[in-house]
Amino acid sequence: MEQALQTKILERFAQQKGHTGLYYKNLVTGEEFGYQQDEAYLAASVIKLPIFMSIMKWASEGKASLDEKITVAQEDKLPICGALTLFTDEPTVDIRTLCRLMISLSDNTATNVLIRRFGISAYVEEFRKLGLKNTALNRLLFQPELSAQGIENYIVPQEMGMLLEQIYNRTFVSEEVSAEINDTLLLQQINHKIPGALGEGIVAHKTGEDDNLTNDVGIVYSKTPFIVCFAGHDTDVYQFETLIREVSAELYHLHNI
Repeated sequence: MEQALQTKILERFAQQKGHTGLYYKNLVTGEEFGYQQDEAYLAASVIKLPIFMSIMKWASEGKASLDEKITVAQEDKLPICGALTLFTDEPTVDIRTLCRLMISLSDNTATNVLIRRFGISAYVEEFRKLGLKNTALNRLLFQPELSAQGIENYIVPQEMGMLLEQIYNRTFVSEEVSAEINDTLLLQQINHKIPGALGEGIVAHKTGEDDNLTNDVGIVYSKTPFIVCFAGHDTDVYQFETLIREVSAELYHLHNI
């Protein structure tokens, strides 16, 4: 990477409001750099990535079936994002579809259904097996009483990068499983951050957002593919998302030379 660009990016991160982080890795040369990339950040919906990967691993091990059907009750339904909350009835949906909704539409209802199906303790154990040290699932989505007590879900940019690199290299569980995860990430419909200035079908990624919080982590399929993971909370969301788009575009241009 051009040293001048790296320096410029790091300087811009240092000027951001709140707790912000960046992890970058060139998937051809192995070059990497970051800004507070090994620190923990409020996860928002990026926690859905390791949830998805855990379920896919369990399915490969015979501990879960992606064809299992679950009925989504009215009381399960959560506010948008997602599609399930819009159903007037109580749809019965297989786990593979719930996973796709959780990733592509960031469906919060699908996510909580999947967390309850396997249990938080199972995810905690699996996250450790995946090599996640400080990425943590501590509660369901939309539990304000626990959030008020400081019980939150967390991600680490560098750890998300590690998972994405395994997906890219097709070394997560198997080539087939890695490919399915990658293809699902490419179906992401919330595309105003990393892909915002790049176009569709270029980034396999998972976003997350909440009040004063915005994240996006993904594989960018430029001429020279790379991983970039952004996380920020207690930040100015508009400013930080502008930075995400601009840095992603600068990196994409560099990797297409």
